[in-house]
Amino acid sequence: MEDLRAVCFHRELNQKTSMKFVHTSFHGVGHDYVQSAFKVFGFNPPIPVPEQKDPDPNFSTVKCPNPEEGECVLELSLRLAEKERARVVLATDPDADRLAVAELQDSGQWKVFTGNELAALLGWWMFFCWQKSERRCEVGDVYMLATTVSSNILQAIATHEGFHYEDTLPGFKWIGNRVKDLLDKGKTVLFAFEESIGYMCGTAVLDKDGVSAAVVVAEMAAYLDSINMSLNQQLIRIYEIYGYHISKTSYFLCYDPATNKRIFDRLRNYTGPKRYPQSCGTYGILHVRDVTTGYDSSQQTKKSLLPVSKSSQMITFTFQNGCVATLRRSGTEPKIKYYAEMCGSPGQGDKLFLEEELKKVIQVLVEEFLEPSKNGLIWRAM
Repeated sequence: MEDLRAVCFHRELNQKTSMKFVHTSFHGVGHDYVQSAFKVFGFNPPIPVPEQKDPDPNFSTVKCPNPEEGECVLELSLRLAEKERARVVLATDPDADRLAVAELQDSGQWKVFTGNELAALLGWWMFFCWQKSERRCEVGDVYMLATTVSSNILQAIATHEGFHYEDTLPGFKWIGNRVKDLLDKGKTVLFAFEESIGYMCGTAVLDKDGVSAAVVVAEMAAYLDSINMSLNQQLIRIYEIYGYHISKTSYFLCYDPATNKRIFDRLRNYTGPKRYPQSCGTYGILHVRDVTTGYDSSQQTKKSLLPVSKSSQMITFTFQNGCVATLRRSGTEPKIKYYAEMCGSPGQGDKLFLEEELKKVIQVLVEEFLEPSKNGLIWRAM
């Protein structure tokens, strides 16, 4: 808790804010720690969801104990927030290393931020606070990181602002190890994330941590409220400055290892032995990277810059229209995941075009490369 002070930048403002926050620990271990973190930052304690604040191995109030699933599993916290007139809901998952955030909009609807959207906000915030702090090093010694299946928004911010961005294989162990390397070399790491709502704010914990992320989001929201802005308004502003990054992540359930292997082997031998697809529907493919085999067609050597991960299944396609899509077998669950993103240019308001183009690419990607009906894949239920 003492180390958290390193990422608290507006304690006096926090003490004065009229904002209320609701927190749910999803029947897990987060309640006491989030309460303590808010105290360190000078906030009044967040309002807990009483039915979910204590550990319960049966997760009795939710059909899925994962706040990553969005509004459908946040119902109790959203209703409590409406009752208490709290505009922001913070949800830590049962082991409190992940964080979901929802914000009440002027329309009366709740906006549940995706992992990539919240990362855009946190990345902006951590750099903004670093710029204002007295502990500044040279911007060339500042780093942010993300997993390779996450949004490229941090890369866009880094390019614009002059700090360094790196990506790693999926899994926070890769981020944590690389951050340690950078710290050992005297570099400053402000922020890192994975799209599945895992965030590392500062370097007190070299892992994703929902407790510190929750209170950092609260401080960001309180600061924005003091200048009459919401989290969502600031997110739009970030995209307008650095370019819209429209992403979509979802999954299919696949319980048969042989089917998993068959799907990815087919992509590696699509038009012949060791010949990857050159198109998907009407969309031409510019590059293919396969970290399972170490192949990357964008490199002169045809070797991936990321470490080879033979135990995984992960292939990334870069399309000629700029879309980047990755198909990956989950390492912890019976899922085949897809991650896709369209990135716009800074200063251009082409959000609707990017959304439509992304939707079309995903549709053909799923049908032609995953073949859900043929392979008996089960669509995400929520």
